[in-house]
Amino acid sequence: MNVQFAYILLVLQDSSGVIARIWSYLTQQFTFGRITVSVSSLFVGVLVVVVTLLAARWSSALIDRRMANRRHIDPGLRYTICRLVKYVVITVGVLVALKQAFAIDLTSIAVIFTALSVGIGFGLQYIASDIASGFILLFERPIRIGDRITIGEDEGDVQSINLRTTIVTTNDRIAIIVPNSKLVSQRVVNWSYGDPRARISIPIGVADDSDIQLVTDTLIEAAQNVANVLADPRPSVQFLKFGDYSLDFRLLVWTNQPRRHVQIRSDINYRIAELFRERLIRIPYPTQEFLLKGMPRNLEPSLLNDNDLSAADKRG
Repeated sequence: MNVQFAYILLVLQDSSGVIARIWSYLTQQFTFGRITVSVSSLFVGVLVVVVTLLAARWSSALIDRRMANRRHIDPGLRYTICRLVKYVVITVGVLVALKQAFAIDLTSIAVIFTALSVGIGFGLQYIASDIASGFILLFERPIRIGDRITIGEDEGDVQSINLRTTIVTTNDRIAIIVPNSKLVSQRVVNWSYGDPRARISIPIGVADDSDIQLVTDTLIEAAQNVANVLADPRPSVQFLKFGDYSLDFRLLVWTNQPRRHVQIRSDINYRIAELFRERLIRIPYPTQEFLLKGMPRNLEPSLLNDNDLSAADKRG
């Protein structure tokens, strides 16, 4: 019995020695300048990062659920607050992870950011510009989640505003990834910003011998009873100019669904085409006439059509 007890004590002593040696290896510190690191500190730092990411996602989702029940809070503002909370939690967690993993103080962090700024100056300025523009979009909120925007030839609804890019979904359900700096520095049409109403302009040209009053009344009638077109303010027509081969008008209508402006234009154009055919209002097309001088007479008949040639033969 005593032998077995002594053997157990010996095994425990050996195992404790192995554990002590393993622990010493894990906690052995390596110093690189102002940075001190060990295997255990790296493990703690990675664990802090993982916990931070989970906490950031959980806190953002929690705030979003709490604010979703309050109808008076704008969805765009709710999205901005959730994003900022997520970024703050991640920033604090990363700083704590650096402190735990590398024993870095604020001075060392400042040195790291100085080195990063040099890298930004050499090749990462576009990424830094996108990130800064992302914060501008979140704070100033010129573009919000759900807004209908047109940038260049692309148009769609804002799906999400991320740290570096913004996702815009078109009517074809195609996701367009737009750098945030492009939304800040370039011209962007926001159909949902400010006043929910928007005026839609539809240009139209008619033949120069058309009755101006008839054209005006027809265009006004074409805008009536069209879906999503407001009766107040009333539709109006402007006579823009005398064109080279047409009289140029512009039909102006108002809508409280500016994101549907493409479909509204289509509906009105259908009505215009139908009414113009009923009232014999012609839409002109450019024509050109050529006058040839000094042509030999033996080549003149080749320019005539069959009817003209037969008529010339009869006269002859």
